[in-house]
Amino acid sequence: MKRILTLTLAAGLAVAGAAPAVAATATANLAVSMSILGSCTVTGGALNFGSLSSLSADVDVATTIGVNCSSGTAYSVGLNAGAGAGATYAARKMTSGATTVNYALYTDAARTTVWTEASPNMITGSGTGAAVNLNVYGRVPAQAVPGAGTYSDTVTVTVNY
Repeated sequence: MKRILTLTLAAGLAVAGAAPAVAATATANLAVSMSILGSCTVTGGALNFGSLSSLSADVDVATTIGVNCSSGTAYSVGLNAGAGAGATYAARKMTSGATTVNYALYTDAARTTVWTEASPNMITGSGTGAAVNLNVYGRVPAQAVPGAGTYSDTVTVTVNY
């Protein structure tokens, strides 16, 4: 019996010695956060008035530009007057050498509101997170036929958000 008690006591001391000694614990919080900023992207397009031999009547065409803004982001889209020398919003200029053809860009199909870079002649909206297509309505008004050539211009599309 003495022998069993000694073995039991020795086994108990061995188990007690194997346990880690924990004096105390400390905890803290880790703050996790992020900010999602409103953003927009824009996709340009092309507006082709075609091949013409006469400008005796208005020539109307339309195209679209794409805008994609994050959900809830308010935006406004403006078009500059273009790169043609002497261009204005109402009389943008496609050029071929020193020769020009006047044209205008509008926000509406009736072609009554010239599209500019200033309110109220811009298109405004609120982003949904999905791309939307905005119509651009172009018109070459009746005018004297300039010399033959390929006429072009570049208009900058700006999205303010």
